[in-house]
Amino acid sequence: MKPIKMVEVTRGKDLESVHFGTAVLINSSGEILKEWGDSNIPIYPRSALKPIQTFNLYKNGIAEDLKLTDELIAITTASHHAENFHQKIITDWLKFLNIDENKLSCGADWPWNLNDKFNAHSNDGKKRKIFHNCSGKHCGHLAVSKHKGLSIENYQKNDHLIQKDLIKLIEKLSNYKIKNIGVDGCTLPNPLIPLNKFALAASQLVDYKRLKEHSAIAQRIFKSCTKFPEITGGTNSVNCNLTKLSKGKIFFKNGAEGVFLALIPELKAALAVKITDGAARAAEIAIAGLISDLNIIDEEQLEKFKKKPVTNSTDQIIGYMNWVKN
Repeated sequence: MKPIKMVEVTRGKDLESVHFGTAVLINSSGEILKEWGDSNIPIYPRSALKPIQTFNLYKNGIAEDLKLTDELIAITTASHHAENFHQKIITDWLKFLNIDENKLSCGADWPWNLNDKFNAHSNDGKKRKIFHNCSGKHCGHLAVSKHKGLSIENYQKNDHLIQKDLIKLIEKLSNYKIKNIGVDGCTLPNPLIPLNKFALAASQLVDYKRLKEHSAIAQRIFKSCTKFPEITGGTNSVNCNLTKLSKGKIFFKNGAEGVFLALIPELKAALAVKITDGAARAAEIAIAGLISDLNIIDEEQLEKFKKKPVTNSTDQIIGYMNWVKN
């Protein structure tokens, strides 16, 4: 089965572009509850992998040993926009760790939002590593490496103990042997894995009884991210707004190249989507359209996420991006 049409883009009354994708809703027992297209397609989960990466870092009592706040757990799982409050959390954490930001292996970047970018230009006038959307995850790696007495040099390499543990964990959660490992945009390893196996791995994080001794940290990661959705993205980010609309029932996490994940504890399941051409704009609409089928979030509230206006340079609405229900 090929990818299916998920999003249409119109200009005036005419169709201009189409985005195809694949998605799957799967529970922790491996039962596919719903599938759109062939979910055996291999993907790189990109930043949608972060809930599992955070779980890998903080399992076995590490979060308690480090006395981590919910805000720090949320920023570890974030693809943040480097708003002022994000910058403060990252700066304060590095200061507490007594580690220079240059030790972050992610590259330097600008804040996501235009005003924050303008302020960064006006102040230091240069990109910084703390502005990178993955800097929270990298702080988590530095904190855990330091706590365990591991080298903080080359923590992003495949042979670092944290990364080897991550791959083993993904294989265990997904019941799939990882054969190829790519390099993510932030320099950390990212495995090539079938979409349905990635969703299966993610679903384990919200079946708390199945996780046994790891139940408490999995619950805390979910609750931290739903308690502070602005930290996990941005004040106006789609993943933040959808998480808030769910009223704590779902955690939405975006990834680069058209990947989006939704963790749903009440179903002990995960919903994952991959847009074939990698368009983030389409993934944002697709995840809203897909989740609407589950009747967990009010349909009227979801409508503005399933149909977004296309504007020109004068803010005139000249078309729409629409979810295509299958």
